[in-house]
Formats: sequence, structure tokens, C-alpha cells
Amino acid sequence: MEFKLALLAVKNVNVSKQFYQELFNQKVVLDLGRNVTFSGGFAIQEDFAWLTDLPVSSVVEKSNNMELYFEVDDFDAFIQRLESYKNIEYVHGPKKHGWQQRVIRIYDPDYHIIEIGESMGVIAKRYLNEGYSIEQTSQIIQHPIEFVKMFI
Repeated sequence: MEFKLALLAVKNVNVSKQFYQELFNQKVVLDLGRNVTFSGGFAIQEDFAWLTDLPVSSVVEKSNNMELYFEVDDFDAFIQRLESYKNIEYVHGPKKHGWQQRVIRIYDPDYHIIEIGESMGVIAKRYLNEGYSIEQTSQIIQHPIEFVKMFI
């Protein structure tokens, strides 16, 4: 068996398609009208209740029980881009975790949570370039030494 992709139920496939293309640079791999698959390995589906034979009322908005996760190399540039995009609802503003990764969470047009984090590779490189050892960097960013070595 092979996992293929995650699928998000959306109200308007065109609104969601534009959102993911414009803000997250997602390329459409397959467009079947009410179902669109993106290069990032996920899809959106309009009329999900119809597709699954579920009651429309069972497709819950803002369930806050899953998220899509993206990483960006230039977190500050993404924040500027995000601020220029209209109608964004934030789960929370930018914050920094103990492993030194800056993240922000927003809702997409159908209230699925999206987390955007600074690339952990960029963070590892930053500490290595500042003169921290592989071991120190590993400890600071709370990632294995093998991960940090990939960025030497």
C-alpha cells in the first residue's frame, strides 16, 4: 500500500485553488474541476459531502484538529507577503519555539489550519555559520546530529 495525498474539503474550489497558488506557490498537478491536486502532495475537493455520501452538516468548519505544514527559507519575506494578502485569519502571529524555529499559523479560506515555519535547514546553517559546533547546533535546534551534518 502507498499513501498518495491528503485531501481537504473546500466550499469553493476556485477560491482555494487561487489561495494556494498565490500564497504558497503551489502548482496544479491535476485539475478535475471539483478536485484539484497540488505539487505539494495534497488536494482540495469541492462537494466533499456528496463525494463521500455524508450529510452536509457533518463536514465541520474550523475543527482545529489537523494542519498543513509548509517551510520557507526566508521567513521574514513570507510574513511580508502574508501581510499584503487580504482577508487572512490568524490562528496566531509569529512566534519562536524552543528549537529556534519561527512559525505562524493561519486559516485557509475553509478554516483549515496552515503552519508556516522557518526552514530547519536554514536555522541549522545559521548556527553553524555563527561558529557553533555540530553538537552545539544539534542541541540548540533539538534535531539529531545527522540532520545538522547535512548542512555543513
